Amino acid sequence: MRHLIRILLVLLASLPLRAQQTDSPQLDYVCELRVTCDAPYSCGKTQKGERIVIPITGGTFEGPRLQGTVLPGGADYQLVDHTLGRTELEAIYCIRTHDGCNIHVRNRGLLTSGAQTYYFMTSPIFEAPTDSPYAWLNNAIFVCRPEVKETYISLKVWMVR
Repeated sequence: MRHLIRILLVLLASLPLRAQQTDSPQLDYVCELRVTCDAPYSCGKTQKGERIVIPITGGTFEGPRLQGTVLPGGADYQLVDHTLGRTELEAIYCIRTHDGCNIHVRNRGLLTSGAQTYYFMTSPIFEAPTDSPYAWLNNAIFVCRPEVKETYISLKVWMVR
């Protein structure tokens, strides 16, 4: 274990000074997904909370470097704690770019609400083919601000740099 820690420290020390800056992270807008869903259903109260499943039926996405369709067949798996006003979300689905590249998405997040507070953020992880123009999605952290619209869920995605 010590050997691994030493290797990690050597690697970090060899990074350019720019990579070691303590500036605040910056966000680059990636796209907005407009995800359509079917009616949610409950699996009942489990040992971890009430399990709600929301089937994903499709949608579209568009941004400066990314556009296409949301494929049907995924779902948002939620654990709801009604007493705390807290929901853990994990949506698993695939998207297809305008040029035919399939990308797997796992989007985890948190929704909390109280008398005066509301928090709803997620962090998608993309799995794109490494030999595609979208391989850059594999090597970054993303944040997302979801918003429930009348006929779809809007997911605005930014890359953290």
